[in-house]
Amino acid sequence: MGRPAVFLDRDGTLVVERHYLADPARVELVEGAAAALKELAAAGYALVVVTNQSGIARGLYGEAEYRAVQRRIEELLRREGVELDGVYHCPHHPDYTGPCECRKPAPGLFRRAARELGLDVSRSVCIGDRIKDVLPARELGCAAILVRTGYGEEQARDAPEWVRVERDLAAAAEAILAPDRAPSGGGAARRARGAPGWRPGEG
Repeated sequence: MGRPAVFLDRDGTLVVERHYLADPARVELVEGAAAALKELAAAGYALVVVTNQSGIARGLYGEAEYRAVQRRIEELLRREGVELDGVYHCPHHPDYTGPCECRKPAPGLFRRAARELGLDVSRSVCIGDRIKDVLPARELGCAAILVRTGYGEEQARDAPEWVRVERDLAAAAEAILAPDRAPSGGGAARRARGAPGWRPGEG
């Protein structure tokens, strides 16, 4: 059996939301994010970033700029003792490049990560600040947490009832590691027909 993973959205979840972030100098980790990831890694979770980067398809920046931003993120995390296990990005947008299997909410990148890293998806968690970041959990059969950072505050009102809502990544990590804690984001996950439901927290 492989390791469980925390599948992390990047912009608005791990780093402060900047509209089409392409400048490494503007990278800022969400407060408490590095410490949260360190705790999750210590508990045995693989840390995997899965991010939509439609700015590439739109011509707003290229792969080189994307990689520069990613290097900066990893540098900041490394300073805090955190190493990511994998980073996967979708450079497409249907209006510019046509349909693809990797743009969230499609589960393609999650499944690829599971194959390449030997992950147990059934024990994993999807975390993001947009509903499309966590919708893959439904097909994957894992848990989902919507955070209120980034676009999460406005997205939370429309979150499916099987998605747990938390204040930020630090609170999400606490929910995963402390099963009995009540949600900090003002909404508990409830089981829905055909949905995976909340497993790590069950709170």
